[in-house]
This record gives sequence, structure tokens and C-alpha cells, in this order.
Amino acid sequence: MQAAAGSRASHARMEADAGPVDVLTKRELDFIAARDSFYMASVSEDGWPYVQHRGGPRGFIRQIEGNRIGFADYRGNRQYLSAAHFAADDRVSLFMMDYPNRRRLKIIGHARSSQDPADIAALMPPDYSAEPERAFLIDVIGFDWNCPQHITPRFTEAEAQRAYQPLFDEIAALRARIIQLEGTTS
Repeated sequence: MQAAAGSRASHARMEADAGPVDVLTKRELDFIAARDSFYMASVSEDGWPYVQHRGGPRGFIRQIEGNRIGFADYRGNRQYLSAAHFAADDRVSLFMMDYPNRRRLKIIGHARSSQDPADIAALMPPDYSAEPERAFLIDVIGFDWNCPQHITPRFTEAEAQRAYQPLFDEIAALRARIIQLEGTTS
């Protein structure tokens, strides 16, 4: 399809420059550490793709060492689909979005779950009240930064609050000034 569309030559050059594993750099690690959610795709025993949302406090997914990242898996609906899928087929894909800045990072790798208390404790965010059941450890083999062309900016409640706070402060100051002026004219 790339040949038919005329894009094969440029993609072939990128592939020729790539090594067997894409090494995570500070750019990717900073982006990963800033996430408070992402989407994770696994493969069922029957070969079907399955996507789940994962969330937590900013930075809940983090680098463990080298090209290994991980996160604590919190108690949820007790389906255990991702953990079961990884036991049968360890391939994983993560889709991480930064909507306000229109950036996305796709990651592929091999995942495993761990119920080792040390792994879980190392990945559990401090002062987070969720109940961890396991850790997911992912050995990243590749990643790709995607084009921002069709990403609609979206903002969390906290991001919107920070953006609007100066306006709220100005309105409050103007109201206080009006009340003060009304008090001097009475």
C-alpha cells in the first residue's frame, strides 16, 4: 500500500536507520511520566485485539530501568482480561495521548504481570488510595510519535481550571472594586 501511495521510499529510509529495538530517550520517558491515563491493547488467546483504558495519578506509569516501563494494576471490575491475555500472548501496545498539546506516542512491547510485592510497591504511587493487585512490566521494543493533524485539543478539569483562574480572579477583583465604589458613594 505504501508503494501504491508513493510513500514507501521515505518509510524504507526510516526502517533502514532503525535498530532491532527503539531505545527510549528522555523525550519519551518525560512524556510517559506526565501521563495520567493511556490505552492498552492486548491479544486474546483466540487472537482478538482487546483495548482497555488505564488511569491513575500523573506519573503512575514510569520507567523501571532501561527500556522497561511499568505500572501498578489497581483493583477494578475483576475481569482480569489483560493479565490473562499476557499469560497467553505477551504482545502489548500502548497508546498515550497529550490532547492539549496534540501529541501522541504509540508503544509496542512484551508485557507480563507480577504479583511480587516488591514490584507492586515500587510502582504504587505514594498517597494514592487505589488497591493494587499486581504490577504490569513492559519491555518496550518500539515506539512511534504520531502526526498531530487530527488530534482535537481536550483539557482535563484541572487544566481548564488553571487556564480560567486568572479570569475568575479578575472577576472577583472587579466585583470587590464595585462593592468598594458603591460603599463610597452611599
